Amino acid sequence: MTPSSSAKLRLSRRMVCGCILGIALAPLPLRAAAGVLVHKDPSCGCCGAWAKHLGEAGFSVKVEETSGLNAIRNRLGVPSDLAACHTAEIAGYVVEGHVPVAAINRLLAERPEAAGIAVPGMPQGSPGMSGKPQKYSVVLFGPHGRRTYMEFIGSDEVG
Repeated sequence: MTPSSSAKLRLSRRMVCGCILGIALAPLPLRAAAGVLVHKDPSCGCCGAWAKHLGEAGFSVKVEETSGLNAIRNRLGVPSDLAACHTAEIAGYVVEGHVPVAAINRLLAERPEAAGIAVPGMPQGSPGMSGKPQKYSVVLFGPHGRRTYMEFIGSDEVG
């Protein structure tokens, strides 16, 4: 082997190792190519803005417009008092309402025994919503009850 071909071989190995390392260390949504199915009412604009928020964070988003959101929520086990304006499915979890990407990333990284997470109602300034950001909670819910999972003002975690 000539010195120059040996150097090329080392460079190729480094490149391959670098690519593998880059993929392994990529944020979970990019690494897992996490697909999100968003169920939304055809007339709701904020739901589309929330779906765009997820897409910009690297999620693969598919939007299904439907007027039967209550039936979907019932099928997925979303408690009625946690309902918002759209319901999403991702990696075996339910994501209800204007949940920030940071909370979804944490859910997917920790994989808790739960049905999903929710932001009840439509808090001002939450992802997809306009207005002066207000403090709101992301609620983890499932077979073992519910609890506050994270708190935000806008898309910024607090507390």
